[in-house]
Amino acid sequence: MLIKDQTSEVDVHLGDADRIFRSIKALSQSDGRWRYSSNNPESSTYAAGIALETVAGLISLASSEIDHSLVATIKNDIMKLFDGVERYDDGACYFDEKFVDAHGHQDPLSASSSVVRGITAFATATEESLNLPGDKIMGLAKFFLGVEIPGSAKDLYHQIDALACLGNSRVSVPLILSLPATVLSVSRKDQLKVRVNTVLGSSAPPLSVKLMQIFSSGSKDASVIDQELKFDPDHAVHVLETLPKNIDVGKYIFSFEISLQDPEHKKRYITGGRTKVPIYITGLIEVNNAEIAVLDSDIGSIEMQKKLDLSGENDVALLANHLQKLRLSFQLTTPSGKAFKPHQAFLKLRHESGVEHIFVVGDSGKKFEIILDFLGLVEKFFYLSGKYDIQLTVGDFVMENSFLRSLGHVELDLPDAPEKAARPPPQLVDSYSRYGPKAEIIHIFRSPEKRPPRELSLAFLGFVLLPFIGFFAGLLYLRVNLKNLPRSTVPATFAFLFHLGIASVLLLYALFWFKLDLFTTLKALGILGIFLMFVGHRTLSHLASVSAKLKSA
Repeated sequence: MLIKDQTSEVDVHLGDADRIFRSIKALSQSDGRWRYSSNNPESSTYAAGIALETVAGLISLASSEIDHSLVATIKNDIMKLFDGVERYDDGACYFDEKFVDAHGHQDPLSASSSVVRGITAFATATEESLNLPGDKIMGLAKFFLGVEIPGSAKDLYHQIDALACLGNSRVSVPLILSLPATVLSVSRKDQLKVRVNTVLGSSAPPLSVKLMQIFSSGSKDASVIDQELKFDPDHAVHVLETLPKNIDVGKYIFSFEISLQDPEHKKRYITGGRTKVPIYITGLIEVNNAEIAVLDSDIGSIEMQKKLDLSGENDVALLANHLQKLRLSFQLTTPSGKAFKPHQAFLKLRHESGVEHIFVVGDSGKKFEIILDFLGLVEKFFYLSGKYDIQLTVGDFVMENSFLRSLGHVELDLPDAPEKAARPPPQLVDSYSRYGPKAEIIHIFRSPEKRPPRELSLAFLGFVLLPFIGFFAGLLYLRVNLKNLPRSTVPATFAFLFHLGIASVLLLYALFWFKLDLFTTLKALGILGIFLMFVGHRTLSHLASVSAKLKSA
């Protein structure tokens, strides 16, 4: 196959191609899978892809010698293979692999890639239409595109190879609809842009894109739009310049439909029907009528009230006791003027000792409001009087101006705690503080001891050297016999090296005392010891041989 593809001048002929074709076809199974060999009864999806690719090679080399009725049976096997395709909830399809053995088992990615590669090769070799179901071809494309991070280089090969086959296939080329941005802001008046390409990003044929329906999150009702997007040839995108008027902030499902303009392209390309894409519409939420007040507990009259600007800074100071209430209220509206309900709305009171209390701000429909009755909260507040900082948190994933605001503080006067009242929990140490800068360590070294006078040090050195002088004087006085020193050249050299080694050991001791550490000294002493053992043995062997000769004489 490689030789035939490289040059047309070489005629490649395969002998007895029909017999080889029949022997391969004999390994096929009724469900579209194939066996690896006649000795293995288990069928495999991965082996089916290899078999289809091998059959395609046989047809390319010797199509005239192969019975075309057998080629038709291969088409039936492919259709049976597609009948057993697995499907995810999002429409992605894949070929699962039966467990063959520990060595031959393949995962869905490699099995699906093998089948796609085999079908593409077979369709190219036969030059016939297989009429495969378009939704399953599109599902396979979604499966391979959904593998965001392959687990290995082998998985990456299977993914890219399968996508390349789908992008240049004679079977059907799936067209993928994608959005450059799935988060649009109504405050900035963002445009909805849609891009249509093949699986590897190649340009699509002339087509049109329509926005058919818009589904609101959490609702089965849909708005019928049926509006065609304008094509921008400079950027190769389809644009919806203005969003429908009934679109407000929130999560939506947009349903698109692709229509090919040339009827011939419908035979080659697959659009996959309607494509649903989740889109988030964000915007600036207006905060109005924000106020905080201290109410009388009995009749609910306002004792103290402050207006709040939740878009800026606030620093209110309130006074309250356990017989009063604290009320906070505000309104949230979307850019279209509708009431907005965020996912998070919390009020936090933090005592000066560090004890915090968090309350959920309720939604009454027209406004958000929370009333804290301090009489019922004295136990929860652990009877702690003093200053409480007030903090409001409002946030949502479609709210562009989510905020966390410090509103000020309230000075609470609570009754004394009874004897059996619960005590406030110990405050946890901030876990991030351990990574912060540590306190500087200031160490004062003690002043060095006073050194003795120089004359005293020299006198001490003299007393240390005095035993060595006495030692040499004793040698001279005792008239030490040096006649046994070898006189011939080689023994005398070893004797000289032996005494030189002894002197080196003494010098090493002195260096250890003044400069070297223990490990360096031991290392050097080990080397000198081996040297001394060698030259000392040679010297003593010479003296022993001389003594033996004198005795025998």
